[in-house]
Amino acid sequence: MGKFKSFAVGFGLFLIILIGVAAWLLLPWFVLLALAVVLALWMVITRRGQQTASVTQVGVSTLRQRLGSSSVIVLGIAGVVAVLVAMLAMAEGYRQTLRASGSEDTAIVLRGASASEVMSTLGNDAIQVIQQAPGIAKGSDGRPLASAETVVAANLPIRNGGPDDTGSVQVRGVGPQAWLVRPNLKITQGRTFEPGRRELVVGTGAQRQFRGLDVGKQVRIGSDMWTVVGVFNAGDATDSEIWADAEIVAATYRRGSSRNSVVAKLENPQAFKAFKATLAADPRVEVETQTTLDYFSKQSEGMTKVIRIIGMVVGAIMAIGAVFGALNTMFATVATRAREIATLRAIGFRSLPVVIAVMLETMLLALLGGVVGGLLAWLVFNGYTASTIAGGVGQLTFAFKVSPDVLWTGLKWALAIGFIGGLFPALRAARMPVTDALRSL
Repeated sequence: MGKFKSFAVGFGLFLIILIGVAAWLLLPWFVLLALAVVLALWMVITRRGQQTASVTQVGVSTLRQRLGSSSVIVLGIAGVVAVLVAMLAMAEGYRQTLRASGSEDTAIVLRGASASEVMSTLGNDAIQVIQQAPGIAKGSDGRPLASAETVVAANLPIRNGGPDDTGSVQVRGVGPQAWLVRPNLKITQGRTFEPGRRELVVGTGAQRQFRGLDVGKQVRIGSDMWTVVGVFNAGDATDSEIWADAEIVAATYRRGSSRNSVVAKLENPQAFKAFKATLAADPRVEVETQTTLDYFSKQSEGMTKVIRIIGMVVGAIMAIGAVFGALNTMFATVATRAREIATLRAIGFRSLPVVIAVMLETMLLALLGGVVGGLLAWLVFNGYTASTIAGGVGQLTFAFKVSPDVLWTGLKWALAIGFIGGLFPALRAARMPVTDALRSL
């Protein structure tokens, strides 16, 4: 019966910890700040709180004497947070790069049920219907700001790779309207291509990723040689693309007059509903209409989720090791301070202040580890450029983004590790028989 009771108590405590940590990781920052304020007020106003503050102060003052063992907690948690923040920064950078490619006043039209541009095909008749739909903004010449575009993939040699190392780059065939639809896209070197010629302008991301994309050089795309005449920058996923004349790209890949998508600049964000409704009601076309913001957000969802899950799993595995390190250190600390804790309890200090003081000491070390790990990840990974194959957008070059939200998540993980690592040693300190501890004096 005693064993069953002990097991039930232990299992119940495990469930409480599990639920508590899950709730902790989900709470927004302002709730956690409110909890910290309540704890601080309790430690200032109430008698037991003041006792807790006194015990905590004594424990913190002896950290220098336990520098080696304390550093185990700090460094272990710093490693967990650094890896976790790096993985989340990768997901955040990927997501932000794709989201920056879209806006609510720009629409993209694909063939019905197409998941991405590369899976879509629009005939010339459908393109004409789309370009004449209401809600599209007009240029200075009175023409609709709608760009019919061809999207294909080409293999190019990877920069700093071996002789046979190639990667996939997205080649976008466009006309003059494409530049008006995307006013954020600027030529930073050279010039734009001339219609009817095998000339390319390359994004800054593609230029960093692949060899032979410097201005003036020639590169093979399809079965023909093309000349790079310019470099552009847009600050979004477009930077990973290569642009050329739509007619020449279509001829090279035998696409005829068909295109993959139509990207349209709307009069305003409110015009999207009417634009979409008109195309949905037109029996001549069967298309999928989205704002570019929604389109690129959906494109980023799958990969972002995968990266975040991998980061959480790796972080959780490392966190288990950090928890055991914290447990070992704090159990040793409690054993070393057994007589001190027993003396405090003998002169009137309750168990609760002792429990909270030991946990606060551990969480303080965990917080320090979280700050160190987050700072290290920010210094090393923030702005670090990487690339990956992205569904529907080819090889995407993006920069890691160590955002405040990512750092905050890392700190919450650090404090959760500190909470678990300090709880059991704190309970042991509170349950320690006073007479046994004093007898060892």
